[in-house]
Amino acid sequence: MGADQSKPSEPSGKVFTNEQPVQFSQDLVDHLSDRITSTTPDSARQSTLDEHVRGRIQAELSRLQSEEEQVRVQIEAALEKENLDKETELANKGAEDGKPTTSSSELAEELEEVQKRAERFLERKKMDDFPEVKEKQESLLKCYSNNRTTSLDCWREVEEFKQSVASLEKKFVDSLR
Repeated sequence: MGADQSKPSEPSGKVFTNEQPVQFSQDLVDHLSDRITSTTPDSARQSTLDEHVRGRIQAELSRLQSEEEQVRVQIEAALEKENLDKETELANKGAEDGKPTTSSSELAEELEEVQKRAERFLERKKMDDFPEVKEKQESLLKCYSNNRTTSLDCWREVEEFKQSVASLEKKFVDSLR
């Protein structure tokens, strides 16, 4: 059993010895030693590697963008279907109860109308169209800035401003009728 292990083993291959020494040029030795010591590839190889990496990144980016677009389209379709189902369900419920229901398009129209009214209100609110009120406001502010410690001295300006605002409010209410 253990006798095979204690025998000296013969080499498995043959070793050839060269009687003449092999010589390499110094340039070859330097080139090989530079390749072994440097971890960075040469510029041509590096540019090839960079171009390959850029191409793979661009391909992956394109694939992800198209995937994202498909997912977005699917989500939009699902949401649209869900909204239509809910709207139909509400319309059917309203018809059963005898209550009028409004669809999303009707609600959008009402929203536009409210926005238009708000815009008209903001346009009317501008002080540029009412020079009398603006003039009274400026005189009141000037009085307050001149009499910082005695603001009660500006009672006349306050009354004039109040009267101009009241007349403007009256005109506004009359215009709505």
